[in-house]
Amino acid sequence: MLNEDEVRALLDPRALLEALADGFRALSGGEVTAPDRNEVTLDGGAFLLGMPGRRGDTMAVKVVTVFESSVPSHLATIGLYDVDTGACRAFIDGTYVTALRTSAAAALATDLLAREDARTLAIVGAGVQGAHHLLTFPLVRDFEEIRVASLYAEDAERLAATHPRAHAMSIREAVREADVVALATHAATPVIEPAWIAPGTHVSSVGYSPPDGELPRDLDGSLFVETRLAFEPPPVGCAELAGVDPDTATELGEILLGMRRGRRHAEEITIYKAMGHVIEDIVAAELAVAEAQRTGAGQLVRL
Repeated sequence: MLNEDEVRALLDPRALLEALADGFRALSGGEVTAPDRNEVTLDGGAFLLGMPGRRGDTMAVKVVTVFESSVPSHLATIGLYDVDTGACRAFIDGTYVTALRTSAAAALATDLLAREDARTLAIVGAGVQGAHHLLTFPLVRDFEEIRVASLYAEDAERLAATHPRAHAMSIREAVREADVVALATHAATPVIEPAWIAPGTHVSSVGYSPPDGELPRDLDGSLFVETRLAFEPPPVGCAELAGVDPDTATELGEILLGMRRGRRHAEEITIYKAMGHVIEDIVAAELAVAEAQRTGAGQLVRL
């Protein structure tokens, strides 16, 4: 068993980027079994989300709860199970896993899709995901300027103060002429306008707040997703992709496998819309548990 502090110490962001790439290859290559995620809704918009899946010798189930009235609002646990016996191999905190793997997957997409000369990053959102984007995105590009924006200016200033190249700006100022725009909010309506996005920009969106969300539906560009399940109605897919033809999108794994192209030219606007997939939790949990076994971290419990 691993608690949040232990998982935080065991997960290396760079190793996770490599593991996620392998996971997305497996996903697009048909090597992952993952039934549709399911949801239990409660009063006040709270919900419990179940995400089961299998890759190779690992079966896993992540359970996420979102209660906006609580602090923290997002909590998660992950169980790993033996495919031969069904026994629970590990039970770990999934809250930090979710935060890190979401931003790391978006960073991986940025590495695949942003221009090689991208030097200006705009992060919209100064909460948990904003902080983790500030950690992972500089691993894939040498950003000379990082602009942090939020609906609450004091939150943007607080987050920007944690990085030497970051400074706080309004959302519109941050997004204009940025090479990479990373949306990391829980907004129920779009937080940017398409007119603010310059040619050649890579736009990333990880927010989830159906029936709408942070990404404007009329933003024109080439669309990339973790899996085409993103086009299913929530809770399986993303609200912002409702009505969009799945065949117009490319999976990250298809790029990594050489099946389809990513960015085609310097002026192209590329858009990554995340839905979150259990393969990301599987590879992250496997990394944490393997490192715990190597170092002796965590507690051994007989059920």
